[in-house]
Amino acid sequence: MDIARGLIAIGAGLAVLTGFSTGLGEGRVAAAAVEAIGKNPEAESKIRSTMILGIALSETCAIYGLLVAILLIFVY
Repeated sequence: MDIARGLIAIGAGLAVLTGFSTGLGEGRVAAAAVEAIGKNPEAESKIRSTMILGIALSETCAIYGLLVAILLIFVY
């Protein structure tokens, strides 16, 4: 049973790593959007709305990773 609990803890840790990856990805998206707005200021509204949509979609990955980690820790 101890080995199973250890493997569950490792799986939960890997699931939480999705939050780290998502944070890096969102930072890159925001940096690219700021650079694009700097080059083309009149397209700011389109760039901003696309950036927000992309960040929101990538944030769902982090939420699912957190959900999987919580389920692994507390259910199994």
